[in-house]
Amino acid sequence: MELIKNYRNNNNLRNSFNELAEITFGINFESWYQNGFWNDLYIPYSIIKNNEIIANVSVNLIDIRGNEGTMHLIQLGTVMTKQEYRNQGLIRKIMNEIRKDFDGRIDGMFLFANDEVINFYPKLGFEKENEFQYSRQVNNTEKATIKHTPMKRKEEWNVLVQAINSNKFCGSFDMTNNSDLIMFYVSNFMQENIYYNDELNAYVIAEIDNDHLLIHNIFADSQIELDKIITSFGDNIKSVTLGFVPKNTSGYEVKKLKEDDTTLFVRNFSFGNKKLMFPTLSHA
Repeated sequence: MELIKNYRNNNNLRNSFNELAEITFGINFESWYQNGFWNDLYIPYSIIKNNEIIANVSVNLIDIRGNEGTMHLIQLGTVMTKQEYRNQGLIRKIMNEIRKDFDGRIDGMFLFANDEVINFYPKLGFEKENEFQYSRQVNNTEKATIKHTPMKRKEEWNVLVQAINSNKFCGSFDMTNNSDLIMFYVSNFMQENIYYNDELNAYVIAEIDNDHLLIHNIFADSQIELDKIITSFGDNIKSVTLGFVPKNTSGYEVKKLKEDDTTLFVRNFSFGNKKLMFPTLSHA
């Protein structure tokens, strides 16, 4: 067995990584790679045997900009072990290597764990952390002006990448400098969830369920009022939930976020008494 890192350009190893990800999570990173969005910010740490990936923990380098400055974090994800090699300490071995590489270089680590392993991560120095999500009722009488703008081609995605990279931040706890992670969602699962407000020159990634609006994030090259974006979705919208923490929380109901089979763990940092959540499009 051998521990290897950052091998995305090795076709055989990348294919083996994708095969294990398909078996474990039902996801595949190949189109993300082929479209040029898998870069040095996503680093798989894997154990191989006979040129096959048998265990993995991926490092995602993420900067989070908040009211008190920028935190340089790593998010751990794609934690997986091939069935016949489980319970052999392989994930712990990988985690120790990651800690050796990054301790002292970053402000902390975090991950989202499923219920099967919530007793494992405290043994590695991680602690449970609560997230809080913001929502409110909407009373809007104006007709919709925002344009549904599906993005299915690389040329269209590049326009969105430019908007993400020039974003002036609509939230108070935002991921920065990682458009590629957002494009994992857009290029794979959320091609139909893109909207454009031409008056504000703002792209919005959102989901509409009957009269409820979930805004994952907004990307604009100038500071804009969040209410103007919400209003532009029209009078059919009666409530809105945010996938990020708004700068102005006045008028919003804040609730502890509860997701099935998902627990946030953090190491070397804490939200404290701040009612925060990681942006939904920052999850890896």
